[in-house]
Parts: sequence; C-alpha cells; structure tokens
Amino acid sequence: MKVIKKCWNYIQTIIYNCFAKLASLTKNILLLPKYHKEFMNKFLNQIPSRIILPLFIIGGLLAGLSAYIIYGSRVYSYLSDEPSACINCHIMIPYYQSWNRSSHTQWTNCNDCHVPNSNILSKYVFKARDGLYHSTIFTLRMESQALRPTKGSSNVIMENCIRCHTQLTTNLAKTGMITYSEAKNGQGKPCWDCHMHTPHTRISNLSSSPNAIVPLHKSPVPDWLKKIMKKKSNNKAG
Repeated sequence: MKVIKKCWNYIQTIIYNCFAKLASLTKNILLLPKYHKEFMNKFLNQIPSRIILPLFIIGGLLAGLSAYIIYGSRVYSYLSDEPSACINCHIMIPYYQSWNRSSHTQWTNCNDCHVPNSNILSKYVFKARDGLYHSTIFTLRMESQALRPTKGSSNVIMENCIRCHTQLTTNLAKTGMITYSEAKNGQGKPCWDCHMHTPHTRISNLSSSPNAIVPLHKSPVPDWLKKIMKKKSNNKAG
C-alpha cells in the first residue's frame, strides 16, 4: 500500500507540474499551482484509500488495452502519407491494387486525392472524421460490395482533381469552373463521369482482385514473444 500511496503522490505532482507549465505557456495566472493546489489536494484526498488500488488496476488495464489497440492497429501510420496505411484494413486491398496499377501511382498517394490539401488542419480533421466513419462501418460489417465515396469525399476528390490539373480543367475542359455540388445540380459533370476508369475503375469492388499482391505489414507480435511461442510449439511437438 505504501508503493500505491507513493505513486498517488507522484501523480498529484505530475498534475501540478502540468498546470504550472500550462500557466507559463498561456500566461494565465489562474492556472498557477498556488491557486489550484489547495483545491486539487481537497479533491484528491476525498478519494477513499480503499479504492485507490482498484483505480490503479482499472486504469492500468485501460491504458494497456488502449496502447495495444494503437500498436496493433497501427493507428500512428495514419499520420503519414504512405498508401500502405490504407491497407491496415484488409477491405481496402482491391482499391490499393487498382491505384497501384494506374497511371496515378507514379505521381500521387491516397492523401493527394482523398483528403483536403488546402492546409494541414483541414487535412487531419477530415482524415480523423473520415477514418472514424470508415472504422465504424467496417467494424460493424455494414460496408457495401462496391465502396464509393460519400458526398463530402466526392467534393474533396473533385477539388483535388482540379488542384492537380488546374490548366486542363480551367482552360480546356472548363470542369474546374464548378464544384461537385454544382455538378450534382446539373450545372456540369464531375471529372469521373468521363474519366470513369481513373484510377480505381468502375468495376473495382471487394471481390475484384482476390489474389492481389500488396505490401505485408510487419507482425505486431514482438520477436521475444514469437520465440517463446515457437519454443512452446516445438516442445509440444516433441
């Protein structure tokens, strides 16, 4: 129990230091420890000592489970522009392959087309919102056989078509003079009405390439655990 109390005091110290650092960065005097330390002490000391240990156990389990999910699902890879991040979900394999076989593979990655590129904030806000939507649909197995972009995604894709092909879409085809919403209202056509096979093709669906060859991610199982598992397996076989 002494160890638990020491850890508890250590956590309180971390909280105080965080507030102090935040106060120094924001110049907000109300965040200074001398103003909130008494309140924090009063609040934390109200927690009965008998539930401190269960709180540590539950907190440790939640922290460990969260860390494992982040590590196992390679959540950190979505911060990059690597196309291989998209095939963390195996359901995206046919779409990775159709992109990889297209003319776009030499010049673009997934983020060049599928997320806003106006500024970094809008890019990652859209990425987070779209990723949450995808993960929900895929986890609940509510996806259709042929994945197609939502209205919000279609707007972003067409904006990126125009951004990359500005001269073509404004001087020649004039497609760049309208938005996807305007095209849907009959004021023109979206790019893919003509370029229907660029880059994923109209026939691209979850069953279109069952034997697709794509990059394999490194196993989330650490090497030391693999050795233990292999040793146990050999012992059982022997």
